[in-house]
Amino acid sequence: MNTFLWIIFPYLALASLFFGIVWRWRTDKFGWVTRSSETYERTWLRISSPLFHYGILLVVMGHLVGLAVPESWTSAIGISEGLYHFMALSLGTVAAIMTIIGLAGLLVRRFVVRSVKLATSPGDIVMYVILVAAIALGTLATVSTQIFGGEHGYNYRETISPWFRSLFYFHPEAQLMVDVPWEFKLHIIAGLLLFAVLPYTRLVHAVAPPVLYPVRPYMVYRSRGTEVGSPGNWQGTGKSPSRDSVSSGSYRSTFTTEKD
Repeated sequence: MNTFLWIIFPYLALASLFFGIVWRWRTDKFGWVTRSSETYERTWLRISSPLFHYGILLVVMGHLVGLAVPESWTSAIGISEGLYHFMALSLGTVAAIMTIIGLAGLLVRRFVVRSVKLATSPGDIVMYVILVAAIALGTLATVSTQIFGGEHGYNYRETISPWFRSLFYFHPEAQLMVDVPWEFKLHIIAGLLLFAVLPYTRLVHAVAPPVLYPVRPYMVYRSRGTEVGSPGNWQGTGKSPSRDSVSSGSYRSTFTTEKD
């Protein structure tokens, strides 16, 4: 079981993540979206979505630093274990509060607001179950082993972090995970499950950040009174624009430009 959980299963999850993304891009490029439900409800979304997204971004960054940066590196620049623990716990608590409040608002919106609930697919439900499990178990692990786990808490950088890095140079050290607290083990398993299903859910947008959005071309929309395929109902008068109005540029007022 130890070999399966900490060697085979991680590689299966990463393979599902990588090949799932490639498959999704090749077969469902235009479905690579979050299937926004903003048109159904905006009040909860306006508050909860930024909290969740900024919070989870901080959580991911914290995980990357904690797992990918060796303890010897931080010690070499003068950051003691006590200082590292204090910084990680302080920033992690802020990120966790933002994420939990934001996720709670999104869940209320998703399953209480009727119009949004009707637009929820079975895949969305599976995704939310795994996401909630990963976040809840991570919070439990932090509270039980870091806040109430002694002066410096559990030093996962001596066990979990080396195991994590060993996966990427294809020499996994599963023995490092034997004595890891069960809270962390369950959190890691839930996180790997989340990676495994990510390409097949709306979470796929997480690997396609809109970095080019500020410089993308504007989309052109016809004004409400203009019919497609006809000279147009110019300014709602029922008349076509005159040649003078077109040459002067005033005809452009029948169009609007927006980002989508």
